[in-house]
Amino acid sequence: MGSTVETLEFQAETRQLLRLVIHSIYSNKDIFLRELISNASDALDKLRLESLIDSGLDADTSDLHITLETDPEARTLTVRDNGIGMSREDIVELIGTIAKSGTAGLLEKIKETEDAAAAQSLIGQFGVGFYSAFMVADRVTLRTRRAGTEAGTQWESDGEGTYEIQAVDGLPVGTSVTLHLKPADGEDGLADYLADWKIRQIVKQYSDFIRWPIRMASERTDADGATTRQVDTLNSMKALWARPRSEVTEAEYTEFYQQISHDWLAPAETIHMRAEGTFEYEALLFIPSQAPFDLFSRDAKRGVQLYVKRVFIMDDCEALMPDYLRFVKGVVDAHDLSLNISREILQQDRQIRGVRRRLVKKVLGALKDIQAKDSERYLKLWDQFGRVLKEGLLEDADSTASLLELVSAASTHDAERPTTLREYVGRMKEGQEAIYYLTGEDRATVENSPHMEAFAAKGYEVLILTDPVDEVWVERVPDFDGHRLQSIAKGQVDLDGPDGGDEEAGAEKAKREQEFAALLPWLTQALSGQVKEVRLSSRLTTSAACVVGDAQDMTPTLEKMYRAMGQQVPPVKRILELNPAHPLITGLRAAHEADPGNPALAEIAELVHGGALLAEGGDLPDPARFTRLLTERLARGL
Repeated sequence: MGSTVETLEFQAETRQLLRLVIHSIYSNKDIFLRELISNASDALDKLRLESLIDSGLDADTSDLHITLETDPEARTLTVRDNGIGMSREDIVELIGTIAKSGTAGLLEKIKETEDAAAAQSLIGQFGVGFYSAFMVADRVTLRTRRAGTEAGTQWESDGEGTYEIQAVDGLPVGTSVTLHLKPADGEDGLADYLADWKIRQIVKQYSDFIRWPIRMASERTDADGATTRQVDTLNSMKALWARPRSEVTEAEYTEFYQQISHDWLAPAETIHMRAEGTFEYEALLFIPSQAPFDLFSRDAKRGVQLYVKRVFIMDDCEALMPDYLRFVKGVVDAHDLSLNISREILQQDRQIRGVRRRLVKKVLGALKDIQAKDSERYLKLWDQFGRVLKEGLLEDADSTASLLELVSAASTHDAERPTTLREYVGRMKEGQEAIYYLTGEDRATVENSPHMEAFAAKGYEVLILTDPVDEVWVERVPDFDGHRLQSIAKGQVDLDGPDGGDEEAGAEKAKREQEFAALLPWLTQALSGQVKEVRLSSRLTTSAACVVGDAQDMTPTLEKMYRAMGQQVPPVKRILELNPAHPLITGLRAAHEADPGNPALAEIAELVHGGALLAEGGDLPDPARFTRLLTERLARGL
């Protein structure tokens, strides 16, 4: 020992911070070891850098490493490194105070507002991570010597308000932190941190990819009962994302993907990227081959793993990956990222938003490349993930153009193979301005819908959209490549063009409107409780009637979806369109002309409307009444 022991007080803000760390901030006490190992790794990095800058520095960098030592009798755990070390001044500044850390003002604000949640906004520094040791230890002893100096220093405290510091002779370069551990207490979350398996578990979870070896001596008993001590390296140090892609095999990528995703299949695509400049990070992302079973589960975890300088921070970082890309697995390793004091909650800052945008762009770009190079493979991926990708059209306005290029949908062009919007536009008829679509529960219902009749007869391709999310995104997206998306079940449809076709067709249309001039207002009045208007249709060729919505109306399916989610929406009255060439409609017109007051006509009107609802797969307002009217009408006809 050198000089006498000097007792100093923690800075007032530091005492407050210690109390927060010990009692409030960290939700998992295991992370104390992550923090100490992270500090040790930083010290090794600093020594390596300083030795390159200062060739005269007297330091051995041939075997930089971190050592963990346990002493069950003394109940101590020591984290030791042969890194840069600290001087007495470094210790006082970094541990005794929170000078220059920017947290003093925030602590004052917490004190004034008594808002414990505000503690989550503190930015972590070396000293803050070090304080986490007091969660598991009654006393902490730090011994260190800075490279290039002869004097060593010992620091010791119970974390209550003071610390002792003294000079120590004969210390090696580097730092050792010895924790005098509290007894294990399961109810308080205190594990047995002297247990070999527990230490290995923590290192594997949080520090497996630290670039420096983390070593620990363990006792081994052979078959003869002899006990020996063996030094093991606990971490793999194999951070695939930090290696050039040319040096990583597909087998290594697959093994890593299966490890982090718990999927037994190989990934469909691997995205390995590195960003350099003002903000540096590496990312290794994977697109799975098939959707996980919980893809649409509300409680499913999502997001990528976040590391900072190879130190594990969190398992499911939602801030870095949008919800519609929740199937993407992988790792993002940032060189410098704003974290809160416990590194458990990401600060929402410009860096994070920038990383997120680049990751999204990279994933969507990878899918676009697959689509262009191997359409069959892409269609398999779309079958697995298309439904969630379309959610992005509702969530991510910045990526709308990219997502629309990826959209694949069934269409009347091909009964088996989906089409992209780009392919649809390439097949549009001359003069066609809109991309036509129809939503429904399944393909059969859509194909057999009366709304399809005129489009099929005139050879217009119609997209068949059957996912629930289709009901929403087609309303949010105004157009694709300058062509608006138009539902064939909404608004007026005139496939003859704005001029109404040739002169003969125009005259025929005017004649029909005159013939039905009395019937249409009467039907509108008779069905006023169920429809807003009755009009002649240009979209029907074989069916007697169909129901359509106004251009801005909510669809019945969307209306039901909102109600299922507990949202109250006003009922939407739709429009009944009649086929003026159908025998039922011409017969109804003739009967109305002969006897407008016949009560049976109102019942026939209800049957026409109900039949139109059933034809599109809709719900009858009164199924029992419809069935009674139908059976009575059939009975009178026999």
